[in-house]
Amino acid sequence: MKIIIHGGFFSESDQNKETKVAKQEALKEIIEKSFSFLNENSAFDTVAYAVSLLEDNPLFNAGIGSQIQSDGVIRMSAAIMDGESLKMSGVINIENVKNPIMVAKNLIGEDDRVLGGIGAKRYADENGFEDFSTEIPQRRAEYEEKLKTGGKGTVGCVALDSSGRLAVATSTGGKGFEIPGRISDSATVAGNFANEFCAVSCTGVGEDIVTNATSAKIVTRVTDGLSIESAFEKTFSEIKKNDGFVGAIGIDNRGNIFHQDSYPTMVYALHDGDKTELFK
Repeated sequence: MKIIIHGGFFSESDQNKETKVAKQEALKEIIEKSFSFLNENSAFDTVAYAVSLLEDNPLFNAGIGSQIQSDGVIRMSAAIMDGESLKMSGVINIENVKNPIMVAKNLIGEDDRVLGGIGAKRYADENGFEDFSTEIPQRRAEYEEKLKTGGKGTVGCVALDSSGRLAVATSTGGKGFEIPGRISDSATVAGNFANEFCAVSCTGVGEDIVTNATSAKIVTRVTDGLSIESAFEKTFSEIKKNDGFVGAIGIDNRGNIFHQDSYPTMVYALHDGDKTELFK
């Protein structure tokens, strides 16, 4: 069993000791809880669980920590994909929902598996998902300060379970101050993709990830016979040509874990069954 999570990028503006330590402690707690959960559950259930914990922590740009768009509204996107069934489901620009990834997970059993905007919110309400208010003054003040740096944040998880099944989940609060209606990479196969050979979740600038089709490209290259390391390196060499801002995490069906970013430093933690590793 293997698991890796990411929490977006640790930007230069955030590089103070307190924030760094807080993120490391949060990631350590979440990766350890998620690995324990993986002991008793499938990779598919685990990635949703891990991402929901990241969504519940305001240090990360997803769920309750999401960025505010240019019209003052928080809109979130999330997706999950099961490498065994090859089904992907997601929500795009959903509002006032505490855990978008759990709405995405619930959609996996529907005929219509990716919902956006008002339709996504209506589905969440009809299925009893928890609301949260985006109009808390303290959060608004904190985010307006944070948004001065621009957002390059997403959270994600990739897991391999004891049965050899892979799954991936990704969630984002956007990049901040974007035009309402913008669609990020997180609920697309560019930012979130898995099959029986490999699973990958991305973070960074969504437009760069979509342009490069990063997750789907890495997974396809592993499927076609490249090692996960070579698939990452080839894909990131293509990202470099356009100076793309991208980070990615992945696991293959042999249990090899790999992560790479085009700019420092992607925030990640992994558990390989023996030990936990954190970003430094």
